[in-house]
Amino acid sequence: MSLTKEEKEKQQLDLEIRKIKALEKIGNSLEALTIWFEEIDKTEWSERVQYYLAEFHKFNKPEKDNTING
Repeated sequence: MSLTKEEKEKQQLDLEIRKIKALEKIGNSLEALTIWFEEIDKTEWSERVQYYLAEFHKFNKPEKDNTING
């Protein structure tokens, strides 16, 4: 089944609208995360964040040392 030029243009427009809506949702989520992060008690979270970062680094060790002194 072949689409007419108008149908193709409508599909393209619908796709662009979906892309814009998706980007707006992503933007709203990032904004909410930013606000939440700014409002948390960072001193209370400090040890917890350090722990999770250490755990993250345990499981995601680079194959080669890319540090300045390494």
